[in-house]
Amino acid sequence: MNKIVFFGGKGGVGKTSCSAAFAAYTAKQGKKTLIVSTDPAHSISDIFEMPIGMDTTHIRDNLDGIEIDAEHESEKYIEGVKRSLGKVISPIIMEEINRQLDASSISPGTHEAAVFDKMIEIIVEKSGDYDQIVFDTAPTGHTIRLFSLPELLGVWIDSLLAKRERALEVSQMTKSVDRGSKDYLDHDPILKILNRRKTNMEKAREIMIDDKKLDFIFVLNAEKLPIEETKKAIDILKKYDMPVRDLVINRILPDKMTDDFWKSKKEDEVKYVAEIEGFFSDKSIIKLPLLPKDMRAHNIDDMAAYFEDALGEK
Repeated sequence: MNKIVFFGGKGGVGKTSCSAAFAAYTAKQGKKTLIVSTDPAHSISDIFEMPIGMDTTHIRDNLDGIEIDAEHESEKYIEGVKRSLGKVISPIIMEEINRQLDASSISPGTHEAAVFDKMIEIIVEKSGDYDQIVFDTAPTGHTIRLFSLPELLGVWIDSLLAKRERALEVSQMTKSVDRGSKDYLDHDPILKILNRRKTNMEKAREIMIDDKKLDFIFVLNAEKLPIEETKKAIDILKKYDMPVRDLVINRILPDKMTDDFWKSKKEDEVKYVAEIEGFFSDKSIIKLPLLPKDMRAHNIDDMAAYFEDALGEK
């Protein structure tokens, strides 16, 4: 596996359990590991049975955790924009800008953008401290929107840059300055903010399409709806040139079932596993069993052992 691993999939398939078990596995292998939750439900605290917040929290040997708070990150980002603009814009104009920014903080996509910024910050700032960074993501729809942001925001930022440069050029026309000089562009604080954000977007894009840096693992159950959702999600990510090489089929039933109900469920499961293996023949498939009890801190190593069997030293 690469250094950065994202676990995604339909809600309820066991992404958090799988990402936590994988993180426990890599930590046990001696890799200093960071598990990061972007899911608003933040179940890694429940699994490890300890509070894990926005600051890096030590969980066990070689394993730390962070839970990204989308609302907090959104508010922090908006306040940062206000401070930056407040240095260069008159107080009268800033009053209206502040109202617009406050309104935008609750608009669709703002939380995803804030979470994305925090993810990139963690990858950039924490990569030197950890051998493995594992992301437990929100259900598929949220994750797809998250990963489409570099391309969508890149176009938006380019548009803002062009408009700001044009506004500055018009402003310069009214001043007695060297019309051939473009120094004013280099010193404009708003352009600096936009260019810094564009640079971060480009870095994020480079990481996400690099199959030597990032792995995206889809978790699914051997059932019709998770299979169909996984097909659609992988197709969408393919359009963004994002690599998906691994799948986890979670909660596989035991082979020997005696009750008629469970025998029927097992027959369906065998059919769906065959469908998964056939349709995703180009993917590496890891199979994890249904545990007899809910996964918690005391038995997480039971599932981690299955990753060890499947991955070995890969």
